[in-house]
Amino acid sequence: MPDLVCFKNVKKVYQMGEQGIEALKGISFSVTSGEFVAIMGASGSGKSTCMNILGCLDLPTEGEYFLEGLNIGKLEKRELSELRNRKIGFVFQGFNLLRRTSARENVELPLIYSRMPAKKRKLKAMEALEQVGLADRANHYPNQLSGGQQQRVAIARALVNSPAIILADEPTGNLDTKTSGEIMKIFRQLNDQGITIVMVTHEQDIASNAKRRLIFRDGLITDDEISAG
Repeated sequence: MPDLVCFKNVKKVYQMGEQGIEALKGISFSVTSGEFVAIMGASGSGKSTCMNILGCLDLPTEGEYFLEGLNIGKLEKRELSELRNRKIGFVFQGFNLLRRTSARENVELPLIYSRMPAKKRKLKAMEALEQVGLADRANHYPNQLSGGQQQRVAIARALVNSPAIILADEPTGNLDTKTSGEIMKIFRQLNDQGITIVMVTHEQDIASNAKRRLIFRDGLITDDEISAG
């Protein structure tokens, strides 16, 4: 199976005045379609920088990043923005929902950017909410939803465009243990349906839901573990 994601000797240097901080020191890895990968590591290990590049929110200083065979470094800003919207679904620790917008309207947002007609948008948003078990809360606002329900809305929003990959950044960081388990069950079900997921987490029990773990340390990948289960 061809690689969905491929990093080739990716380095990232941030300039802090005259000093360069090397966040990634030349990492190479690939993710094939249908994988569920957890990225782990201490604060400052490079995992967030890696996620930003994966999400086309940042570009490598050196090396190459390919998404579905496209060399991301060669794309214009507008092309990157379109690619992000079509190919990548994002799930964040803080949910990132619009407060004055209903659950359904929040899920519709990526479809508005792709200029989909309103009737079709509504239908697709409801399908995505159905997938995460929240269709009955479609007209509720974020402040009427629990943390777990808000994260379900965020997952539905990530799903609505049928992306090539979902990137989840500490998706259970703001949730209690029981709710975290429920959210991870949704991720496992989505992965069982063939959806590719890459997730950053610092919690071992959350990472154990993934089928593969990449361990980051000081800007390098020190371990690449396949789950026995």
